[in-house]
Amino acid sequence: MNHSVVEAQARLVTHMREHGLKHTRQRDEVLEVFYALGGHASIDELLVQVQVRLPGVGYATVYRSMKLFVEAGVAHERKFQGGQTRYEPHTGDDHHDHLICLDCSRIFEFEDPTIEARQAEVCAARHLRPVHHRHEIYARCTLGESCPDRAQA
Repeated sequence: MNHSVVEAQARLVTHMREHGLKHTRQRDEVLEVFYALGGHASIDELLVQVQVRLPGVGYATVYRSMKLFVEAGVAHERKFQGGQTRYEPHTGDDHHDHLICLDCSRIFEFEDPTIEARQAEVCAARHLRPVHHRHEIYARCTLGESCPDRAQA
């Protein structure tokens, strides 16, 4: 089990204790699968993988677990244009932007200091202090049908 899963489990246990919630094997499995997938997972994708470990787990269990993980601060819920809600692990320094391929639906995370600096300049010019932003770029693959990820869509 990797270090970030252990940290997430500790945060989740604390949250559940503070809110009088029970610790369950199903939640543990959903959390481990979620962190193993690495990010931008949908409930449907999580369900398939969790059912490999625990065949009796249903959609509602995974859905409620993910809502709990968001409340506990171990996951972020992301809603991208025209797609399913996706979840990504909370990793401490969480600021990043997203590049979404409209052809294969693959999501790339990126950070760009030039973009960040320009956003700060735009705010300052209007006497504003940025508090939060969400930057998503929707694009089409320039490789067309030869895109290696298109087959996954």
